[in-house]
Amino acid sequence: MAINQAAARADERPSLTLTRRFRARPERVYAAWTQAEQLAQWFGPPNMKPATAQADLDVRTGGRYRISFTRDDGEYFEAGGIYREVVPNERLVFSWAWHSTPERESLVTISFKPDNGGTLMIFHHAQFFDETARDNHQRGWSSFFDKLDAFVA
Repeated sequence: MAINQAAARADERPSLTLTRRFRARPERVYAAWTQAEQLAQWFGPPNMKPATAQADLDVRTGGRYRISFTRDDGEYFEAGGIYREVVPNERLVFSWAWHSTPERESLVTISFKPDNGGTLMIFHHAQFFDETARDNHQRGWSSFFDKLDAFVA
């Protein structure tokens, strides 16, 4: 029995949950995620080359997306996936994979909840390849959300 439990734990993949409150209504925060011209204005790390973020979004269940940016050191990044669930102003679920490691697909679930005139965003990123990938994404998403907060304010 103990061996089966250990095997089950070994099969679990790391995940992370980040919760953020924004001083903007859910419709505004959702639009920042689902309108390409808005996403390109806030998405990316602080050390990103200005105006290099690009987004191609087909926001519907089964639709594909692609987001790219270039860091100030010249390194190019691109991620993409498929929308699994789209509930306007409430929920987005999509697969996530970097172009450099397409076999490392993970899953993002974002909930947008009204919160005292603003939004409570619950961001869950699951099925990471390993803990290092999870930790790197946690740092990245946290810095992205700082930019999102300033964008929707």
